[in-house]
Amino acid sequence: MAPTFIPPFRLSPAAPVWASVLPGAASATGLSIDVHAGIEIGVVLTGRLERHSPDHVLLGIPGDVWLCGMWEPHGWRDVLAHTERVVVVFLPEFLEEEMLGDLAWLSIFACPPRHRPWVSAPQMRQKALAIGQRLRQEIEAKQAGWRTSVRLDLLRLLFDLSREWRPPATASGRLHPRASHLGRIMPALTLLHQQGAEGISLLQAADACSLGQTRFRLLFRRTMGLSFGRFRLRARLAAAAHLLLTTDQPIDHIAIKVGFADGSHLHRSFVKQYGCTPGQYRQQGQ
Repeated sequence: MAPTFIPPFRLSPAAPVWASVLPGAASATGLSIDVHAGIEIGVVLTGRLERHSPDHVLLGIPGDVWLCGMWEPHGWRDVLAHTERVVVVFLPEFLEEEMLGDLAWLSIFACPPRHRPWVSAPQMRQKALAIGQRLRQEIEAKQAGWRTSVRLDLLRLLFDLSREWRPPATASGRLHPRASHLGRIMPALTLLHQQGAEGISLLQAADACSLGQTRFRLLFRRTMGLSFGRFRLRARLAAAAHLLLTTDQPIDHIAIKVGFADGSHLHRSFVKQYGCTPGQYRQQGQ
């Protein structure tokens, strides 16, 4: 059987969340690779899977949770055919500037994957699985107010995960983001989604936030965990990935459309980020 593949979807300020319950299928063909224009949180409901981030591998069983940043490449493989998981992908504004006690929730995603909180005790696994099952019920029923319920469950899950967790110190010793930092850079994130990452310069992004370029660069890196230039590259690759799955346009045309010089440039960047070629990525989704 073919591995599970998340169907293409679009997030926007008007529709900042996508959620689904996905069945699995054991496969010996290797990892499925994907990337999203939003933050991803998933809970294993049944079975067993592998989740691969750039610097971390999760061998997930029911109750395990994964946390994936915006435009962060990731791969997965279902170890058991009956594996199910609930997946929520959202823009930062979906959780707004909520705090997890005295910690900004976005601090979790500003850290490299290996430093993010994870389920390490049976009691936490039971709590996470219960939240995952509530998410499943809300997502499948989609009754009035289901997005509010999903939002509250995500905050509860992040809060439980973060209670015994402290973000690691950065190389420079600077503090991780406060909730107010997200609000300051949100206009730039909105601009990236509305106009396309390839056409947004550092100056335009800083101006949208009414900040000087130096201050904007500092806040952006502190809040998102990577530079604006790196973030924009991830966005361009995500746009290319979306077109690879939803159109039959030649790869050279897609490369130009999302701001790369040519197909060779896109090819090199894609392989470096995702470990597969654009053509291989397109085949996975067919």
